Parts: sequence; structure tokens; C-alpha cells
Amino acid sequence: MEKKRFEKLVAEAIEKLPEKFQKKIQNLNVVVEAMPSDEILKQQGIGQRNSLLGLYHGIPLKNRGVSYTNVLPDKIIIYRGPIERLCRNENEIREKVKEVFMHELGHHFGMNEQELL
Repeated sequence: MEKKRFEKLVAEAIEKLPEKFQKKIQNLNVVVEAMPSDEILKQQGIGQRNSLLGLYHGIPLKNRGVSYTNVLPDKIIIYRGPIERLCRNENEIREKVKEVFMHELGHHFGMNEQELL
């Protein structure tokens, strides 16, 4: 799939987020990258490059206190390559992008892996 088309699917997932959640998002960027780096895979303890579909970097909303000022935005990374390899067509890619975005957004709101399952 063309990179711009994939990025459009990510934008659609963000736009379709219910307004009550959109209002709660604070200081967050969502980006698309082709593949996770070796460094990221090592940090996350992941051996297979295609198994990491997305990643959240930042300070979850529930952990931000009064000292949370002048910080760079949190980041959600959606990894295009692994998602495209996992899916057979654009509809599957659209659904997987939405699923991955929602999962990583849960981390932004302060949920851990067990709470997201």
C-alpha cells in the first residue's frame, strides 16, 4: 500500500475516535514509521521485527502532575510494515490500524497491557 494511503487510514482512525476521548487527549503526536528499529525491539524485548505493530512513548495522563510542563509531546508510533504484512487487504489494514491506535491510546490514558486485553 502506498505510504500516503496508509497515513490516511491512520488519520481516519484518529478522526473517528469518539469526541469524549478526543477531548481528553493532551500533548500527543501520532506518527507512521515503516518498521521498528533494532534499538526499539531490544528495549521492548521483542525478537521479531514484524511482531511490533505500534508503540506509545510518553507520560500517561494519569501520571502527570503539577510538574508536567514544557515537555515534548507523547508519541504513538504506528508501524506500517508489520501491519501490512499481517493483513490481506485494505479493509483488514484499516481495522488493524484502528485496533493498534486504540491500544496505544489506552497507554496514553494510563492503562497497562492487562487492562487493554
